[in-house]
Amino acid sequence: MIRVAIVDDQAMVRAGFRMIVESQRDMKVAGEAADGQEAIDLVRREKPDVVLMDVRMPRLDGIAATRQIAGATRVVILTTFELDEYVFDALAAGASAFLLKAAPPEDLIKAIRVVAQGDALLAPSVTKRLIEEFAKRPEPTNKKPKELSTLTEREQEVLKEVAGGLTNAEIAGKLHVSETTVKTHVAHLLDKLELRDRVQAVILAYEAGLVG
Repeated sequence: MIRVAIVDDQAMVRAGFRMIVESQRDMKVAGEAADGQEAIDLVRREKPDVVLMDVRMPRLDGIAATRQIAGATRVVILTTFELDEYVFDALAAGASAFLLKAAPPEDLIKAIRVVAQGDALLAPSVTKRLIEEFAKRPEPTNKKPKELSTLTEREQEVLKEVAGGLTNAEIAGKLHVSETTVKTHVAHLLDKLELRDRVQAVILAYEAGLVG
């Protein structure tokens, strides 16, 4: 059973998400919160598997709350705007997925399942936004963590493609290998680099100057 916490300052929005979550046999709502501080308290108390997190909230916003709870649970950031200026900050804070509030219910259900399994979900438009954000920043420091040297040549290749926003299926087609093989490479590189998911891999690849 996937236990889901719902965080949004609008009661109507929370009610809508509750209905979607409770329509699934393998999910249940672990609690609701109306701001970031309540969210932190809720996570500490209920230890949900996944948190649906709004960005703009009173008292403590979703970014600050995500920064504090990302190590204890998986966070799906929900926003009204696709090109939200908080995209990068949210992902850097530890969010595992980013979704529009206007997305179909099946997309939300998919996001919850994906992050509950320990993976990350980045829509192509969000990956593009992340890349654009890096492009506007100063030149990368090229500080390659020593762990990067432990990656095989193929794993470094896969890391670059992940940072370029390609899905596992797209990487498989480009490298002429099976999707299962790509998943294995991704799992290995995340393990070697001690990263939680591919969102962190994208950030590290840019910070290390692997992708320009």
